[in-house]
Amino acid sequence: MSDDLPVRLDRWLWAARFFKTRALAAAAIDGGKIEINGDHPKRAKPVRVGDRLKIRIGPFEHRVVVAALSQRRGPARDAALLFDEDAEGKRLRERLAEQLRIAPTITFEGKGRPTKKDRRTIDRLRDGE
Repeated sequence: MSDDLPVRLDRWLWAARFFKTRALAAAAIDGGKIEINGDHPKRAKPVRVGDRLKIRIGPFEHRVVVAALSQRRGPARDAALLFDEDAEGKRLRERLAEQLRIAPTITFEGKGRPTKKDRRTIDRLRDGE
């Protein structure tokens, strides 16, 4: 961990273990799922200590402040030192995880494959219509 060299956003997200590969981190940045200080950056944007990031992964949103910089991906315990998570964001994420865990799953209880009508009904339920 060094605070003197600038680090690309996609590399920092990978080093902090938010994404398994830099390609996935770059795809999330290009898809608008990452914000730095309220802006949608490009993947080569340099990250600085103190920057506020919003990282949306699936239904979850991580709100973090960059605490340190690293060019290399290391163990998970070292990656956890690269950022400080907002307590409110963590509480909201844990509450959403609990709601998703409790929510009933949609299963087909008929025989064989669902018919076209059954599939449309399942799709409507999944989309929340």
